[in-house]
This record gives sequence, structure tokens and C-alpha cells, in this order.
Amino acid sequence: MAWSPVALGVIVLLSTLPGPSIGGRAMPKMADRKLCADEECSHPISMAVALQDYVAPDCRFLTIYRGQVVYVFSKLKGRGRLFWGGSVQGDYYGGQAARLGYFPSSIVREDQILKPGKTDVKTDKWDFYCY
Repeated sequence: MAWSPVALGVIVLLSTLPGPSIGGRAMPKMADRKLCADEECSHPISMAVALQDYVAPDCRFLTIYRGQVVYVFSKLKGRGRLFWGGSVQGDYYGGQAARLGYFPSSIVREDQILKPGKTDVKTDKWDFYCY
């Protein structure tokens, strides 16, 4: 079968493009352990309100705007103890799905405890993975 120059050009062009983002990329771990409301960290610990804006420095973090409600799902321990994991809700999202990420605990005020965050859970690479 003979390949046309156009087909070969398309194949060469497609081979130089980055592939689909199937795996994402691993980022440095911020902590080895975290506190959660349950073993899977699927239940929010609390609801908090952002006291100031925070711009995410990389894909592990959330950009948060003052006044937004934040659902806190985890609180890092050890070297990452200044950061919490959560999901942002509010008008800034519009129709977008909420995503999980980290933010400094100092920029929010916990207003309502939903379930005590007393379950000590080991973090893994997926906790700090960029998709």
C-alpha cells in the first residue's frame, strides 16, 4: 500500500503533538498523613467561608475568592499542616463541576462542623496528582 504525501504529513504532524492526558503527572507530596471525617475522606469535615482571595500556584491547589463557601474534606498533618483539602462552591463556578484541591487554612473561617475530622489517613500519590 502506497502512502500519499498528505497522509504521511498528517501522520508526522500527529506524532509530534502531545498525546491525550490519560495519566496526568505526579507532584511532590505535601504531607504523609491527613485528618478526615472518614477512612475515604469522602464526607466533609466542615463548611468554611473564604476571608480573602487565594490564587492557586499549581494544579494541586484551588483558586478561592473571598466570600466563597469551601467544603473542607481533609486537613494535612506534619509538614503540610498549614493546608487543608476541599471543594469550592459558589457563584464563581457557574455551571462548572466542583473540583478538589488544597488551600491555606489561614484564608478560611470554619463556620459549621459537619463531622469531626478525627480519622488519621495516610496520603498517597493520588492526593497530589495533577490531571
